[in-house]
Amino acid sequence: MNLLRKLLFPFAILYGFITSIRNFLFDKGILKSTSFDVPVIAVGNLSVGGTGKTPQIEYLIRLLFERYKIATLSRGYKRKSEGFVLADENSNAEILGDEPFQFYQKFPFVMVAVDANRTNGIQQLLSQQITPEIILLDDAYQHRKVKAGFYILLTSYGDLYADDFILPTGNLREGRSGAKRANIVVVTKCPKNLSDEKQTEIRLKLKLSPSQQIFFSFIDYDEVIYSKEEKIAVSEIKSETKLLLAGIAKPKPFFDYLKNENDECLTFPDHHHFSDADLDSIQQKANGRKIITTEKDYVRLKDSKLVSQLYYLPIKSTFIKHKQNFDASILEYVKSNLKFQY
Repeated sequence: MNLLRKLLFPFAILYGFITSIRNFLFDKGILKSTSFDVPVIAVGNLSVGGTGKTPQIEYLIRLLFERYKIATLSRGYKRKSEGFVLADENSNAEILGDEPFQFYQKFPFVMVAVDANRTNGIQQLLSQQITPEIILLDDAYQHRKVKAGFYILLTSYGDLYADDFILPTGNLREGRSGAKRANIVVVTKCPKNLSDEKQTEIRLKLKLSPSQQIFFSFIDYDEVIYSKEEKIAVSEIKSETKLLLAGIAKPKPFFDYLKNENDECLTFPDHHHFSDADLDSIQQKANGRKIITTEKDYVRLKDSKLVSQLYYLPIKSTFIKHKQNFDASILEYVKSNLKFQY
């Protein structure tokens, strides 16, 4: 913890008090939450950024799409549009935000919408001519004006909420007690070979109730990088000198997976909007070499002047064990809460 964050400790105490009062008022029904008669699954975290929400949402889409009509609803962070927007063929990352546009590009059979007001967003989705049977709320753990039917809380292996503190001293959006709202906690970005002993240690540290399930997952990188025109095996590209580019919260694992000692790594802030000056600088640094970026950054860069040398690396969330139990919990919740049973 750096000196400035320590100096801001009184503000963290105040912020924590305000968020705890807010949660208390929602818990007691003094502040009202809106429920809906469709299954609503909220995915989020207690901390700011970097826990793997996007691959977790994509995991749920892959689990559910063959059985049900799905919609995703996100805030659309840093988008240039306002209000409710339902993705269509005219959408791009500036209109939707990068993660929702990524959902739309990868899963064209899914309704993708953005609205900072999640209550209005759900109402708008349910007023469409074709309505979703399930709504996945992206980064909505603190959006208590909607009462989701099922909550999935993510926490990173290297940055557990139990080891963190309230903003601005730490990175928590609310106190650790907020974890009690979760039906499932997923510890993300774990080592693939995480031992049973370490899993038990983390389970005890998080102090979950007997009714809460915990799972451990890791980020599984694709073995292929992709461009608009071709795909190349990672095993081939690793030895090639290249420029690695990332505008995500925690890019180190991405760099570590691809880089060799001659590569250059460029880091930009999370959700960064690349200016013309940025693009010129990146192109100059690449000097004709391939540019490999994250899938999230690619949706913002694929129509830029970099496209002829731009590639991306897909990722997905994979459970270390008990995947079947996770899937069964989600499917049982959905089946039990569908408006029309099949």
